[in-house]
Amino acid sequence: MNFHNKTVWITGASSGIGKGLALAFSKQGANIIISARNEAKLKEVKLVCKNPDRVQILPLDLADFSTFQEKTKAANNFFNGIDILINNGGISQRSYAVDTELKVDQQIFEVNYFGTIALTKIVLPYFISKKQGQIVVISSIMGKLGTPLRSAYAASKHALHGFFDSLRAELYHDHIAVTIICPGYVNTNVSKNALTADGSKFNEMDEATAKGLSPEEFANKALKVIDKQKKEVIIAGFREKAAVYLKRFFPSVLANAIKKVNVT
Repeated sequence: MNFHNKTVWITGASSGIGKGLALAFSKQGANIIISARNEAKLKEVKLVCKNPDRVQILPLDLADFSTFQEKTKAANNFFNGIDILINNGGISQRSYAVDTELKVDQQIFEVNYFGTIALTKIVLPYFISKKQGQIVVISSIMGKLGTPLRSAYAASKHALHGFFDSLRAELYHDHIAVTIICPGYVNTNVSKNALTADGSKFNEMDEATAKGLSPEEFANKALKVIDKQKKEVIIAGFREKAAVYLKRFFPSVLANAIKKVNVT
């Protein structure tokens, strides 16, 4: 892999997948910019990176679009440009659609979809001006199918696929790569931080999440995908991958199976 001296900006980097990616890129000799709302957690991530002197902290709230122009300018100034933007920040859901307040659906879309595309649109001119760069989107298996308790979350991830598939085609002549990575279950706090019907946190660890890939294992696989500039890749266990293929070729079989499984 060739990430030495490349500058990578990672959102949602205070824990979980984002932290795992920061650690993995640091081992590869990359310059790293880590962003999230929790600055204290970002400082902890920086300290455990292999090369903390090559890690810059840039607090960022994906729901506050008004700051993106200023934050992107700062990101570009840290290491004289950005080579890879990793859109990892997001929030999940654990509630039935009928019970979920509309404000919660809106909050999930504000962060997962609008926050991601808003930041990408501000970074894009920098990439286009130098005719190189890579945009990485950490989507989800839920970007390929839907299960109970995930209606808004799945919808936001589906929306990302539509946007970035279109964007990839538009950027072909500018030599800018767009990579979508769909994780299955990864052992992070995603379920604990997920929103319930009224917008409060779920505060429980899903059994399937607890048994998922470690963030480190996921990150190591993801870096290989990013290095090869793959268009779309699923990084997941057998069951999650099988569900995606069933959705494509035998949708009725998957629909019947999803009704019977415990998805919490």
